[in-house]
Order: sequence, then C-alpha cells, then structure tokens
Amino acid sequence: MKAFDLLHPALQHHIVNSLNWRNLKPLQEQSIKAILSGKHMVMLAPTAGGKTEAALFPLFSRMLFENWSGLSLLYICPLKALLNNLNVRVRGYATLLGRRSEVWHGDTKDADRKAILADPPDCLLTTPESVEAILISTRSDHMVFFENLHAVVVDEIHALAGDDRGWHLLAILERLTKIANREIQRIGLSATVGNPDSIVDWLSKHCIGERAILLPAPEKCADVDVKLDFVGNLENAAIVIARLHRGEKRLVFCDSRSRVEQLAHKLRGYGIKTYVSHSSLSVNERRQAEHAFSNERDCVIVATSALELGIDVGDLDRVIQIDAPATVSSFLQRLGRTGRREGIKKNCIFLATSEQALLQAAGLIHLWSSGYVEPVTPPPAPYHVFVQQILSLLLQEKGIGLKTWQKWVGRVPAFEKMPDETVRRIFNYMLAAGIITEDQGIIWFGPLGEKLYGFRNFMNLCSIFTSPPLFMVRYGKNVIGYVDEITFAGNVEQVLLLGGRAWKVRHIDRDKKMAHVEPTTLHGKSRWLGAGPFWSTELCQSVKLLLVGQEAMNEWSRRATEKITNLRLIFNWVGGDSTTICHSKNNYTWWTFAGKLININLSALIYKILGIRAFGDNLSIKLDKSLSNSDIKKLIRTKVHDISTEIIHLIFEKEIKHYKFHECLPDEVILQMEKNRYIVDTQVKDLLKMKVTHSNMEMS
Repeated sequence: MKAFDLLHPALQHHIVNSLNWRNLKPLQEQSIKAILSGKHMVMLAPTAGGKTEAALFPLFSRMLFENWSGLSLLYICPLKALLNNLNVRVRGYATLLGRRSEVWHGDTKDADRKAILADPPDCLLTTPESVEAILISTRSDHMVFFENLHAVVVDEIHALAGDDRGWHLLAILERLTKIANREIQRIGLSATVGNPDSIVDWLSKHCIGERAILLPAPEKCADVDVKLDFVGNLENAAIVIARLHRGEKRLVFCDSRSRVEQLAHKLRGYGIKTYVSHSSLSVNERRQAEHAFSNERDCVIVATSALELGIDVGDLDRVIQIDAPATVSSFLQRLGRTGRREGIKKNCIFLATSEQALLQAAGLIHLWSSGYVEPVTPPPAPYHVFVQQILSLLLQEKGIGLKTWQKWVGRVPAFEKMPDETVRRIFNYMLAAGIITEDQGIIWFGPLGEKLYGFRNFMNLCSIFTSPPLFMVRYGKNVIGYVDEITFAGNVEQVLLLGGRAWKVRHIDRDKKMAHVEPTTLHGKSRWLGAGPFWSTELCQSVKLLLVGQEAMNEWSRRATEKITNLRLIFNWVGGDSTTICHSKNNYTWWTFAGKLININLSALIYKILGIRAFGDNLSIKLDKSLSNSDIKKLIRTKVHDISTEIIHLIFEKEIKHYKFHECLPDEVILQMEKNRYIVDTQVKDLLKMKVTHSNMEMS
C-alpha cells in the first residue's frame, strides 16, 4: 500500500481534486505512516521542501479518523510574520476538510481572541508566548480550552531550541500535557539542524511514544550556485547590486538593521525599486513592503535574518548576502529562499565589504561545502525560565504547593537537572524578597510579586525575554518604526534612516518615548544596540585553514581570489598546528582562531593571572604587552574552573547580563548560570596546550 493511501479519503480527494497535486513530495510521503502511528519526530527539509504539509496532512487525517473535536492541534512558530504567512494556507486546508484553523499572536485583535476562546478552532497557529497568555489569563478557562489537545507542531524548531525560548516552550508543553491528560504528539520542523538526534530527544525526552527523524536526500554542492566577491565597502556593494541582475527579484540579507537601512537608501539613490524588512519597522510598514515585493519582478528587498525563516515573499530569482551570517545554518536558510522554480538553481552571492568579512564568508562556504551544519545546543541552567514558570503557575492555578510545580514542569530536562539545594535557595530568596508568600504550604504572590507580576501586570510573565527601550517614530498619524534611545543621545536636530527613507526629526517626546519626523533628502542614520556575532570555533578554524592553504575555491571571484591571495602573504606566519603572538611596535596580538567565547575567557584569565590587559574577538586577543613563554606556562598550570567566578565578573563587568526575572534570583544563582553558559575552561585548556610561536609580522 502506498503511503498516500493511508491518508483519510476526504483528504486524498482534496489533494487530488481541490489542490490539483499530481503527487506528494518525498518528505510528505515519508511522514505519513510515522505520524499516523503517533510517533514524535523531527523533520528536516530545505525551505519550500513541504514540511508544513508533511506534518499537517497526516495530523488532519488523524483528526478525521479519530474524530478529534475542539482545539486538538497547535502549530507553534517563533515569529508572528511566519504565522501570518502560514495562516492562509493552513486555513484553506482545514476548510476543505470541514474544519477550522485560526491564528493567535501579539497582533491579533481582541475581538478575534474573544471569538476563539468562545468557539475554539480545530487548529490554532500561535507562539509560545501567546499560549502562555491563554494559560494565565482570567478571561479563559484553560482547562476547557486545551482539554482536547492531541498534537503540537513546532516550526523552525532550531530557532527556539537554541535559546531560552525553547525551555519556555518545553515547560508549556508539559503543562498542556497535564491539562489534556494524554501524551501529546510532538513534531519539530526545520531546514537546518546539525544534531537531529539530540533535538528529538530534547523535544520528547519523557514521552512514552516512539521517535523518528526524517531527513532529506543530501543536497550536492553542484546543485547550487554560490559565489563570493570582494567589493570593499557598502557603497560598492550597492553599485554591484544596482548594475547586476536587472529584471530579477533579489533578496539581500544584511546582519544588522543599520546596514539594512543604509544599503536600502543607497539602492534607492541608484533608482532601484527597493523595499525594507526588519524587526524595528512597524507591522504595517513590513507587511506593505513584503506584499509589494512578492508581487513585483524587477526589485530588491533588503532584510535582516527575520526573512530567512520561511516567510513567503514570492518567487525569488536571487539571494545576495552582504558579508556573511555567523552560521552555516543561517546560510542554508537563506540559500533555500531561491531555486523554487523548475530549472532554476538555488543560488547566493556573497559581497564582502571588508577583509575580515571576506575571510568569514570564505570560511563559511568552506564549512558548508564540507557538509558541516552547527549542532543546536539549548542553553544550560535556565533558572530565570524556572522562576517564570513558578510565577505563571501561580496565576494559572490560583496558587500552588511548594512542590506542586514538579507535577506540572518537573519533567523539563533543564529543571529536572537543577540541584535540590539551588531550588530551595531560589524559593527562600523569593520568600524573603516578598515576591511570593507561603501559607500552610500554599504559595502565592507577595507584595513585590503582586506589584511586578500580579493580575494587573500578568503580561510580564508571558515571555522570558526583554526588549531594549525603543522610541516610536511617527510621521503624522503613521508609525514608521522604532529606533534605540541612544539614537537621540546627541543633537536632537538629526536625520533618521527608517524603511530605507530619510526622516528629519522635528520633535522628541522623551516621556512618551516618541519621535515625530518628516521626510527629507538629507543623509541620516539610525542606531540599535546589539552585540557583535560570536563565531564558532569551527568557523574560525576554517578561516585559519584557508589562510594556510594555497588553492582557490571555485566559488571565489577574481577579486576575492586576489584579495585572499594577498591576505595569505600577509598571514604567512599562520601555522596549522600552532597559535602565534604577533608584535608590531607596541602592539601585541595573539592569533588563536578560537572564537570569541573562548578568547574572552582567555582574556579574562590573562588579566586575572598575569595582570596583562587583554581584549578578545573572534580570531585574536589584543594585548597591552607581550606574553613570554613562562607566562604561557603559568596559564597552562592554572585551574581555570577554580577562578571561574572571578572570570565571569571580569568578562561582564561592563555589560553584565540582565536576565528577565533576575529580581527573583539570588546573585550567586545568576552567577552560577553565567558560569555554566560562558565559562569554557576545557576549550581554553586545549588552546593553551597548543604550540605558541612568535612573529614580528602583523596584518596591515
């Protein structure tokens, strides 16, 4: 029997007659039997590989075969824009089958939310934060709303599992499992996960059902067209984009909002029809840009990583990357935006605007061509997520016992690993601070907890992250977007770039955090806070191998080849099995090629043990004096973990991490969390064991 024949007859009929599909994609065929049998799984396939249908068609079949009623299926995404994009498609499938699908996220109108609560759909497209809001809201009976839940699909699972939102998601899934009083089938979707075995285990660790992993056929490098060019600066990048590939629809990625705005403004100056998309534009601005772009042909949209996660912007001809993303995973997401038409290859052009960006892009392409994809690693010790869940349960259950939390979220792997002593310390701290109170074993909000998270402020509990303070930018009644408050630190009479257009600031209301602007032809800029990317050790080592090598890669343009050849001459002291300390006048640089996280650890260690100021970036450590061989031997003998607490203070003395819910945690617990996340003593020790050479050569 073919897999297609296992689907419900009504769904078979509509796939053939309503959707006019001649056949299913390979992943869609593979998923049917596994999902119909109730397996938990992770499915990997390139963007536009049919993952959504691969998950939903068998689940809709289960819904029909087993006569599920009420809200029985959740489809969870990390981005509101992706949900909006999927909504039309999923709603169409559900309607064909006589079922309903709705969307609920932060932009959903209040009237629509009330309608959903009054009459739950069969399928709800939503975010983890919106599920949390429903669970803790007094406007809904969450026990009734979620009691019929049977399955959950988590789209773009890599984007959640790799940070604390993933732990929040798992905790919510545990609470939903208890409410539904049944094991909920869990299905994760992604285009790029380097360790699917670990992720499916993370997603369904304590679930009883069987697990499965569905992988696509490996994609050959010959099936894609990747090029790397060196253009030297952003102005030259704009010229190249303006002159090449006229008549095509081009998606250009930049890895900062400021660069997006600058490039878009330059392209418009060259007469290119240009649209802009990033997270600090208003919803209306983004939607207008994305809708217009999807219906155009000869145009460009300049965007941040927000457009790499499967959002449909029409049939693209070309992806252009300014400089390089920090990971192979992001590159694969972006590459997958192209090649959707028959006979058109997936393609990406890298335009490097600096020497370092050129090396990064070349190293990334080398990793990709070798088949490497980064593993997704959930952050350890999420104590702030733990206290958020405790406080959310207070609202959800109108108070809980001191150990009742274990019945709700105790199976979350990170919570399960927390030492009993640490858990007691957290509860005692919250009791002493007045965040919670206890009466005969039942805990509730204390005075401070009521002020921060009580019924009037319960929305503070819906997410586990905070957003930086932003100023709203308005032109008349229209909201253009948002900029960081540091934009207005200097002269008020300034010009902003937003939406790829220049705006002259006419008035600032600092109390309301609002700036009123008008169009101008002057040049401007906008600013947003953001840390520089942390390159992985694998990427840094790939860069090192390229500098040591002699050959040119097929993907390099003539200009890229000439520049890398020149850099190889400058870096001729780089050794494959050693690190090098370079001297130039009074400056010293230790080229470790180890990655920023390892280098800032080593920098703090150097200062703590030797008293030498050191500043680490991705490839090297800048020193205010030379390190001798005896200094290095002293570092090797150091037990890094014995002084890791002091290293944490040194690393983050100017930019200490501010976790949401930090007021619920004692300082020593926050410090322990920082230590678990940012101290890499084993990797530092491995680096120190490498041979260290000295050179008087330095990069020009």
